[in-house]
Amino acid sequence: QVQLVESGGGLVQAGGSLRLSCAASGRIFGINTMGWYRQAPGKQRELVAAITSGGSTNYADSVKGRFTISRDNAKNTVYLQMNSLKPEDTAVYYCNAQRQLQYYWGQGTQVTVSS
Repeated sequence: QVQLVESGGGLVQAGGSLRLSCAASGRIFGINTMGWYRQAPGKQRELVAAITSGGSTNYADSVKGRFTISRDNAKNTVYLQMNSLKPEDTAVYYCNAQRQLQYYWGQGTQVTVSS
């Protein structure tokens, strides 16, 4: 099993910044891709950004140029730096890890962007 614990959410004004962190523990050997998803009220969960163990990244079009995903393999932690936040970024953000064809999720952290 892999446990994921997110932190760093909160309330911010439009144009502001937040940094999310997700620490993995447990059976962390073999974790490949880690990423961030979000789910707004009444909407499906969507991919925000992902990063492989080798450092390749993938972003949703809506966050390109504003969000940056990074990973510290020594600390088993993935980060999401969110700049120029917009009200439409408001959602619960979930950390995800893929290991040996299994997917693990954190409990989520709320990000609220006020206009």
